[in-house]
Amino acid sequence: MTTRRTVLKAALAAAPLMVFGRGALAAEPLKISHQFPGGTLDAGDFRDRLCRKFAQEVEARSKGALTFQIYPGSSLMKTNAQFSALRKGALDISLYPIPYAGGEVAELNLGLMPGLVTSYEQAATWKNAEIGKAITELLLEKGIVIVSWIWQAGGVASRSAPLVNPEDAKGMKVRGGSKEMDMILKAAGASVLSLPSNEIYAAMQTGAADAAMTSSTSLISFRLEEVSKHLTTGRGKAYWFMLEPLLMARSAFDKLPRDQQQLILQVGAEMEKFGTEQARVDDRQVADIYVKAGAKVYDLDDKAIKKWQALARETAWKDYAAKSPNCARLLQLAEKTI
Repeated sequence: MTTRRTVLKAALAAAPLMVFGRGALAAEPLKISHQFPGGTLDAGDFRDRLCRKFAQEVEARSKGALTFQIYPGSSLMKTNAQFSALRKGALDISLYPIPYAGGEVAELNLGLMPGLVTSYEQAATWKNAEIGKAITELLLEKGIVIVSWIWQAGGVASRSAPLVNPEDAKGMKVRGGSKEMDMILKAAGASVLSLPSNEIYAAMQTGAADAAMTSSTSLISFRLEEVSKHLTTGRGKAYWFMLEPLLMARSAFDKLPRDQQQLILQVGAEMEKFGTEQARVDDRQVADIYVKAGAKVYDLDDKAIKKWQALARETAWKDYAAKSPNCARLLQLAEKTI
């Protein structure tokens, strides 16, 4: 089986023999699609900025042999269609919340498993741990290469009442963000909604949703403070951590010369530091933004985290492990990082 490590090793070995031949063929720009608001290199949603910085750096180092066209705000295709498009080679690159693909590849629901990841330090260990290697190989088998590992903590914005502890969820209509997150919300007595983060604002504005769990960056970028009176932050402590990697279609990756494959993986790895730093910044800034808008802000303590984690172990974790032997194996590997 070809693994990411094998691909990278081959790219490193072959790099001195190649001279960025793709540019000589005047190839079309690689398309990067994501669901988040567009901005610039220096302003806006950091996930859009990460895509732009990645593109700029690869273009510069390849001396223009590789170029990119970025499509923010799901302007190229609908959010949920992007993963399948990557697999089919209809899209080149996407910064994509990995649990969105859980309906297509059940194992990927692990990327937003409540209580499994509770800090950025722990999240950072996944890439080179057994769990990271297993996810990398799984995605390669499905036709996708992980370019950057990006993690984000999240919180809860709500319209009328705070959602801090599990008991607060009773009777609320909540967007959880993944099947597993929805399970713990249901166990806590909530009704759940399944929709991408770029549709949360409308749902909360109309009252279709009472509250929404999403990343700190999305809580800012989608201006949810305009429709919220309460915010539970992800700063300091969180039970909501989502894997939102930069992904590339393996079909597009395999067409490139080895040196360009190496360059993409190298720059992608470099972007991970920027991603973590900016995610942390947003975890802090989101509280200030919501206070300024008149919302009440709450932080999670160890007691609240343990309540959510205990609920998750008895519901979402058990359900996920029962899906298949591979799901059970992946959960065991992930638990080794706790």
